[in-house]
Amino acid sequence: MTISSPRPLLGCIADDFTGATDLANMLVRGGMRTVQTIGVPSSDEPVEADALVVALKSRTIPAADAVAQSLAALNWLRAQGCRQFFFKYCSTFDSTDAGNIGPVADALLDVLSGSDPGAGPTSAASALGVSSEADTSVEAFTIACPAFPENGRTIYRGHLFVGDILLNESGMENHPLTPMKDANLVRVLQRQTASKVGLVRYDSVAQGTAAVRERFDALRREGVRMAIADALSDADLHTLGEACADLKLITGGSGIAIGLPANFRRAGLLSGTADAGQLPPVNGLSVVLAGSASKATNAQVAAWRESRPAFRIDPLAAARGEPVVEQALAFAREHFTNQQPVLIYATATPDEVKAVQRELGVEQAGHLVESTLAAIARGLRELGVRKFVVAGGETSGAVVQALEVHTLRIGAQIDPGVPATATTGDDPLALALKSGNFGATDFFAKALRHLDGAAS
Repeated sequence: MTISSPRPLLGCIADDFTGATDLANMLVRGGMRTVQTIGVPSSDEPVEADALVVALKSRTIPAADAVAQSLAALNWLRAQGCRQFFFKYCSTFDSTDAGNIGPVADALLDVLSGSDPGAGPTSAASALGVSSEADTSVEAFTIACPAFPENGRTIYRGHLFVGDILLNESGMENHPLTPMKDANLVRVLQRQTASKVGLVRYDSVAQGTAAVRERFDALRREGVRMAIADALSDADLHTLGEACADLKLITGGSGIAIGLPANFRRAGLLSGTADAGQLPPVNGLSVVLAGSASKATNAQVAAWRESRPAFRIDPLAAARGEPVVEQALAFAREHFTNQQPVLIYATATPDEVKAVQRELGVEQAGHLVESTLAAIARGLRELGVRKFVVAGGETSGAVVQALEVHTLRIGAQIDPGVPATATTGDDPLALALKSGNFGATDFFAKALRHLDGAAS
């Protein structure tokens, strides 16, 4: 395989597992050979790739823990030789007022700009052995752009839309862990950070790269450290991406990454690789596991159940100690005799989720679903399952940990934001890890066809 660069160029930190694959998918589409790690690797042994994505499970943990994990990931990525860094979060900006986007971005900026505020994020960096030796001429500035027009997420005047609907009216206001009740991202981010937050308005973006860079400079002079960036189309994301070529840190959803590979190519650091998304063939049984309660996943579960076998996990039954895991595995085993893939799901409507949370508590309910699906995943692997389609960021994180997956090679796109992936090493697994909100209604069947096709 041709090596585009002797060392990785772009180092990425994602706050959940499906978000990591979403970002990696975008980079592969841009011709960057991309490897995703599950957590921070324990070894600094060089990884052959153009881009590295460290997948954390930090979206909903306490902010201090998210900062510590993100700085550890940054330390590893810098040791790999990455030139630029990307902090990836959800395209719906999933984060409460006590959330992690602002604190993590602040901490990463502190390290990469060589600033020393004395306490807070940089203290955490020192404790983790992260060097803050950087070009002190680099001002601490970055953008925050979760826009992903291909999936209907756009930003205008700092307000995030899902399709034609404001974020806080899109259903995300009912999210069980990160309810989004304000569509104005400038306000949302400002409530999470002491840094001054500004806006790169669409007026500048529409005028092109030079105008965006002028806006960056103006915001810096105003003392702005982070700026929400408007974007309505992929063309806008290309403009923003080019304008960010000299920034040490970029933050946003996977959409903004669409313009980053071209920066490295223009600098003569990246050559196009036609096989950037090539994966090894994987043979074996197939299964779909769903834990997300999003509208999209609910629709995907309903579409599957119209004509295919499905087993529903009841969290309350699991809490009572009923043998839910054994029942699910018995159901799967019965259908595997005919090589028939099955869906095992805990997906429920928002009202059903709230009812379970009232009885078990929010944290316990989520943990119970994740641990149950993780145990089922381990049992399915023992039954010969080698191809997994998983819906939901938290669910995906629990499943890949249960399967002891450490590194993924990223393949071709299945649906916008969702690539096929395969584990490295002997006896590989094929996985499609889907954010709850992503994918067409027929995504489960489409993903299985895609993973099956990779084995032919």
